[in-house]
Amino acid sequence: MNFDALDLNILLPAMLAGLIVLSTHVPLGQQVLKRGIVFIDLAVAQIAALGVIVADFMGWEPQGWAVQASAISAAMLGALLLTTMEKRWPEVQEALIGAVFVLAASGGILLLAGNPHGGEHLKDLLAGQILWVGFAQLIPAAGLTALIMGLWFWRREHLGRTGFYLLFALAVTTSVQLVGVYLVFSSLIMPALAVRLWPEKRQLAGGYLIGILGYAMGLGLSALADLPSGAVIVWCLALTGIAANLVRR
Repeated sequence: MNFDALDLNILLPAMLAGLIVLSTHVPLGQQVLKRGIVFIDLAVAQIAALGVIVADFMGWEPQGWAVQASAISAAMLGALLLTTMEKRWPEVQEALIGAVFVLAASGGILLLAGNPHGGEHLKDLLAGQILWVGFAQLIPAAGLTALIMGLWFWRREHLGRTGFYLLFALAVTTSVQLVGVYLVFSSLIMPALAVRLWPEKRQLAGGYLIGILGYAMGLGLSALADLPSGAVIVWCLALTGIAANLVRR
């Protein structure tokens, strides 16, 4: 193990990115689990990633405002589409969500087919590059996250179905570009799964604790063992959730 790899200049921004993601994804993930629409986050995250790929296909500057606008617009349109499908075809909602995910993923592959760095770009969007996150990316993400949390904790009773989907799309779009599709799904679902049978008043705090421990352990282990951070964090989130339930019992 390489203990010199535990560099706070790299790990601190990555951990802050994880905290920003968890701040919205833990409560939203619990709501997604209650509504029984678990795979909506994968679909919206993939649609947001497709928006980023479209921006790259158009030759727009990476990390620029045009890319952000493309990703947010794609995710919002996807959220509205999912809302319409939930109203009109609730009996096949999960199947339609899966179909939207596959179409968005396939569309991204087609757009990147002629790009010599397409495979690497696609891998970054899926697995993420959390260790390369800088403070310049965190500032706008933190501001947008504060807005989302304010709307969720103080106005969620007035959001309605469409408002929930749009807020969810905004949160997922912010997170996909920080940590990738896999970590977005894991941050939403794994803490929510781990605490679903806990007393309701402890679920939110428990979800946050499991998420924070999972990210901290994953970042540390991936740095020490020189392994892909996103994949290690996914496993640490799952193992932390299992351990928390064993200790609680």
